[in-house]
Amino acid sequence: MRFGIGTPIVATPDPSEWERTAGPEVVAEIAARADRLGYAHLTCSEHVAVPDGPYARSSFWDPCATFSYLSAVTSHIRFVTYVLIIGLHHPLDIAKRYGTVDLISGGRLTLGVGVGNEPLEFEVLGAAFEDRGARAEDMLKALRVTLSRRQPAYDGPYFRYHGLMVDPHAVQDRVPLWVGGHTRRSLVRALELAEAWIPPPAGHRGPSPDELTALLASVDRPAGFDVGISPGAPFDPIGEPARCTDEIGRWEEAGATIMTVGFSRRSAGEFTDQLEAFAALAGLAAPDA
Repeated sequence: MRFGIGTPIVATPDPSEWERTAGPEVVAEIAARADRLGYAHLTCSEHVAVPDGPYARSSFWDPCATFSYLSAVTSHIRFVTYVLIIGLHHPLDIAKRYGTVDLISGGRLTLGVGVGNEPLEFEVLGAAFEDRGARAEDMLKALRVTLSRRQPAYDGPYFRYHGLMVDPHAVQDRVPLWVGGHTRRSLVRALELAEAWIPPPAGHRGPSPDELTALLASVDRPAGFDVGISPGAPFDPIGEPARCTDEIGRWEEAGATIMTVGFSRRSAGEFTDQLEAFAALAGLAAPDA
């Protein structure tokens, strides 16, 4: 099992009070600490504009800008969009912006993508919502042949281009693509077009361990294909270490290979203490200098 963190402050529909007032230097310190402790990745999700109501207190930092900033204070940890709403973009736009992030970070980008679920957000941005699933599949095929090429070409049902230059572009030969979603169809889409499936957190339409076991048993999962999950409740490795290890065991037995963990967020100090405690509990090793 590889472990990453759901980055506080930068992406939450209900931020704690300290998160609402925390500046980028706090995010940078948390990222640098996670990097030194040996966490595999940190996340940032995307929403451009969300409707009021359930999102009244929401805060969603732009992943592209956030990762570019954090790349300067980290050396090893990977940057995962969890998730980038690809229906709001053109593949060349993603290739340029996130290819630049990959260049700046020294090849540490992983693109986690989702089809999106807020009709109003699509409407006001002039993006098609009804056929977003089919568009997403065409987008994934386009990204696969575009992200790491200076002169990409693609001819699909929704996206077509050739004779253009994208420079800079991703420095990884193959940028990992992770597909989000809670349905079996999203799992199949990931198996066909990506390196991993990353369902939403348990309790937020994501599967329970038992449901994950059943879903994975219903498909042909090739060797090396990852399944990344996020437990529904925050971990408390200081106060409840046994629950953490039990939870890890349950998800690992269900077939998960990547876990994005969250911790209590009552203060920045508590979050970093939990970050340290979980690294020790999970046996994370500091990366080589």
